[in-house]
Amino acid sequence: MSQSALASHHADPLNPPHGRVLRELYLPAAEAFALKQRSASLPGWDLDARQLCDLELLLNGAFSPLDGFMTRRDYTRVLDDMRLADGTLWPIPIVLDVDDAFAASISVGDEVALRDREGVPLAVLTVEDIYFVDPLQEAHQVYGTTDRLHPGVLELLERRRRVHLGGRVRGIQAPQHHDFMALRDSPRSLRERLGALGWQRVVAFQTRNPMHRAHRELTVRAAEQANANVLIQPVVGLTKPGDVDHYTRVRCYQALLSHYPANSAQLSLLPLAMRMAGPREALWHAIIRKNYGATHFIIGRDHAGPGKDARGIPFYEPFAAQELVASHQQELGIEVVPFPAMVYVANRDVYLPSNEVQAGDEVRDISGTELRRRLADGEEIPAWFTYPEVVEILRERYPAKAPKGFALFFTGLSGSGKSTIAQAVIARLLERSARPITLLDGDEVRKHLSKGLGFSREDRAANVTRIGYVASEVVRHGGIAICAPIAPYRDSRAQVRRLVEAHGAFIEIHVDTALEACEARDRKGLYAQARAGKIARFTGISDPYEAPENPELHLDGAAADPATLAGRIIALLRNRGLIGDTSRGLR
Repeated sequence: MSQSALASHHADPLNPPHGRVLRELYLPAAEAFALKQRSASLPGWDLDARQLCDLELLLNGAFSPLDGFMTRRDYTRVLDDMRLADGTLWPIPIVLDVDDAFAASISVGDEVALRDREGVPLAVLTVEDIYFVDPLQEAHQVYGTTDRLHPGVLELLERRRRVHLGGRVRGIQAPQHHDFMALRDSPRSLRERLGALGWQRVVAFQTRNPMHRAHRELTVRAAEQANANVLIQPVVGLTKPGDVDHYTRVRCYQALLSHYPANSAQLSLLPLAMRMAGPREALWHAIIRKNYGATHFIIGRDHAGPGKDARGIPFYEPFAAQELVASHQQELGIEVVPFPAMVYVANRDVYLPSNEVQAGDEVRDISGTELRRRLADGEEIPAWFTYPEVVEILRERYPAKAPKGFALFFTGLSGSGKSTIAQAVIARLLERSARPITLLDGDEVRKHLSKGLGFSREDRAANVTRIGYVASEVVRHGGIAICAPIAPYRDSRAQVRRLVEAHGAFIEIHVDTALEACEARDRKGLYAQARAGKIARFTGISDPYEAPENPELHLDGAAADPATLAGRIIALLRNRGLIGDTSRGLR
């Protein structure tokens, strides 16, 4: 533990950290430099986006009292009881998952350099435990569901690796950020900033969406109720796929600040990787905000809920998060400020909590979906809903009538007809539109982008991920990416979906042509060679194909001609609003 982690907090006027000690894990400068030099000779693990967020909040103390990634004892008790092995309240597993090959190369007692995506060493983990987990069990206990429509469950079941390394970490340097530097506080620096303002009672507000007038009214009322100041602390790490990018959101928050009473609100950014775990996540958020000094925490309806399950039912009860956190608030030492939705009452020209609306009141609201539609169509956004400065920022980011980027991702056996159907779709699109279209065909990608890769599971996953990265860049710039690899593994397809959905729509199309039909139309004779043992690891013969479980579209490549099947895809795109009516031309 660092010297700073042991420092007394008696002079800090704000709420003491969880466990009463702020666990900052960075080494003193000289020790950090020496460890950085030595880390070059250690086995290294490149952190993914979630792990990078988790490490940053471990190192700066936001995850106090944790001093590293969880061992099996902590992990198991968190799942079972929402507590660490020593009994401390903690609801969400913080784990370092690695692949089997890396785990097999190290032993308990070894040191592992934890690096960012550029290979920069950020910390060193001393391995105390190497253990396997059951992701289905974790899904049941943490999320309460195994439905892959839940983004946290999808991440857990299709991307998270099953072997974990547990142990203490020692920090070398902080992950580097280049945006909004003045707003990226550690718990200690935020405590110092708020302390300098004379704040002692702080009500924290969690958000992953742009804020509008209703949010301003809610936070002002919550502050008045708690006799506190407002800390707006939005998540700028990983949120729900499809959320507004954090650059745009932060600009909106900055514009909103001027509409608060003078010296009553502060903005600070939280690089958290959300799990969208509903009640458990709300409790986790409260712990984190306590570590940043908050005395109160606003919890609204369906806090950190991801929406509805496969049956159309919300994953979590609307007030379950409020109830769970309230049941632990005395132990935790942070007060819950529960709030219903704020709605605009037009006949009184005022925002009110929904439970204060009277019979005969004219209630108006604009949902997130409706807001996006108005932005896309250039329709008026009323002044009662949000502020002109916020509208201007959103219109700049989402200009009216701008075409939305999207990716069509065809997957299926070799010879299923993916490429032919893809070409037919491209022809239909280009008949009536000049929109840029990029085809990422499996064979062409392997010839150029993935030259040198073999056909092991790892190399196939790398090939598909490269396709996904290129597709996400095409989509980010408003283009259309059409991908047609075999992509036999669910986890690599899920990775592509995440990459693309960060910028636009992802449409997975399973071309489910029977193996016999694929072999019958095999012009290159690949199936015959595979059955003769001349081609190893051939999908469908000597290597598995993991069929999609919930594709946006399911086609049989032998059931109709490519033009007919392409027509079904065009109809889907039109129904999703991704293209215009083909009788009037494509947007």
